[in-house]
Amino acid sequence: MKNLFADITDKNKEKLFKIFKASTVKFTKGINIISYMDRTNTIGIVDEGSVDILITDYEGDITLIDELNQNDLFGSMIYSTVLNPECSIITKENTSITFIDYAEITNADFIKSEFYITFVQNLLTIIFDQISIKNKRIEVISKKSIRDKLLTYFNQQTKEEAKTKSFELTMSLSQLASYLCIDRCAMMRELRNLRDEGMIEKRGKKIQLLY
Repeated sequence: MKNLFADITDKNKEKLFKIFKASTVKFTKGINIISYMDRTNTIGIVDEGSVDILITDYEGDITLIDELNQNDLFGSMIYSTVLNPECSIITKENTSITFIDYAEITNADFIKSEFYITFVQNLLTIIFDQISIKNKRIEVISKKSIRDKLLTYFNQQTKEEAKTKSFELTMSLSQLASYLCIDRCAMMRELRNLRDEGMIEKRGKKIQLLY
């Protein structure tokens, strides 16, 4: 994912931080950072580490909305679920987040500055990239069967690994089931079926496609 401040000098980055009333906060693992931000007007940037965006329903079931890593953005302008009071954003490890006041991005005093234009271009690039990622997930969860969801997801991952036939899961199996919107036990049965039928080979978190 592109860095939001790519091609911007440190001096101009400092100017942008002042314009946007930006602040950087370091969190330890397992912290719900949503209480540190304005759900409506804040953009969060993952500088280091990773976070999960989760929704807890009325029965207490947790759904993984997205997994964010370095340079990914979050906020209501990208994820409307952030406005949901049942939404939480949990750090998966020690994580550094920069918070920006979205309302300040349209500051008229700097809108024609070259570094400001670069910033906006970077912002749009990241948003478009994240929309592309969301569309891939929609493609997966729109499949009717568990097998089709798994195979579609696996194919997407291998395409991102330089056209190899293997990849390593970046999430736990429970998180994968939540991401695919399927029952974990049913998913495990289907994974065993795929392995027994010679469709895949699974060693730890590494998945090898054999078809």
